[in-house]
Amino acid sequence: MTFKRLIALAFFMLAGLLPAAQASAQQAPDALVRDVTNEVLEIVRADKAIQAGDVHRVIELVDAKVLPHFDFRRMTMLAVGRDWRDASPAQQARLTEAFRTLLVRTYSNALTQYRDQTIDFKPTRFAATDKRVQVRTEVRQSGAQPIGIDYMLEKSDAGWKVFDVIVAGVSLVTNYRSSFTQEIRSGGVDGLIKSLEDKNRSLEAEQQRS
Repeated sequence: MTFKRLIALAFFMLAGLLPAAQASAQQAPDALVRDVTNEVLEIVRADKAIQAGDVHRVIELVDAKVLPHFDFRRMTMLAVGRDWRDASPAQQARLTEAFRTLLVRTYSNALTQYRDQTIDFKPTRFAATDKRVQVRTEVRQSGAQPIGIDYMLEKSDAGWKVFDVIVAGVSLVTNYRSSFTQEIRSGGVDGLIKSLEDKNRSLEAEQQRS
């Protein structure tokens, strides 16, 4: 399974968290992830539009149920690295919006390709006072080696939010950092914003044709 497909699965595993979080705001982060994952994967397998490759259906589902559980500002800040502090508030807002859109559009195609994956949940140890928790899971698929997908969550006034996903030991935000740094070195923060927005327009046009 490719890195892109694993990240896509990580996004979709959290697609059912919104109703659960509203129903039980005090639920532990590991229990929250565990309880909804199997149900969400069943929905994916049963949704005929998704199985038929309807990317627009996937994007609608992600927009409605996944995005509220990710701290995209923090993810963008970590991906941009030390250059984040040099960006103006307006630039930071555009970077965050562009990165969020890029993640959704990049991984939406891969979300239509899941059928027989199962998820194992590893024990999670944390204290009631902890503000950060790593929830470890393992994706199993027939004929392939298990691959770890870990969620880094941080507790805020709005509840638990994901600020990084680690796939097979590789951090999502770190995976983007080197390319973001290169873009900023060659064209500044505005150059990175333009590059991200150009990619988003290209992906949108491609998905509209499909």
